[in-house]
Amino acid sequence: MTPEEIAALPYRRNVGIMLVNRDGNVFVGQRRDRFEEAWQMPQGGIDDGENPRTAALRELEEEIGVRPDLVEVVAETSDWLPYDLPHDIVPQIWKGRYRGQEQKWFLMRFLGSDDQIDIETEHPEFSRWRWSAPDQLLDRIVAFKREVYARVLKEFAPYLHERG
Repeated sequence: MTPEEIAALPYRRNVGIMLVNRDGNVFVGQRRDRFEEAWQMPQGGIDDGENPRTAALRELEEEIGVRPDLVEVVAETSDWLPYDLPHDIVPQIWKGRYRGQEQKWFLMRFLGSDDQIDIETEHPEFSRWRWSAPDQLLDRIVAFKREVYARVLKEFAPYLHERG
């Protein structure tokens, strides 16, 4: 695909979840489909007729086994935050129909214990996971998502200093 063809593509609507534990650390998972270090927070598509908050709660359970009763939704981003995929992978992802994603992010406080996190789900996305200090997130995230993560961190900063 040419850069012009990619620029004409729409964004895929998506949700992202910043899950924070009682110590103020953030859940990140190592993507199973990547060979290099590619950590990210849970995220996923919005089904037809689904609102973003419902999608975020569903995705959290599908990706890391955390049920809605184990979280408190604290905040959401005021806007949709877009990111573009690198041009060389656009044709490979979503059959080349999208240039990237625009995401509505939710900050959720995890009320459970670590043993209630299960990345061995029906369709596993992560090979391993850990809690990360918010100020270390940007160092581990794939480059094309860093700007969105920086915006999410900035918008949720007032809540990240609260302990559960």
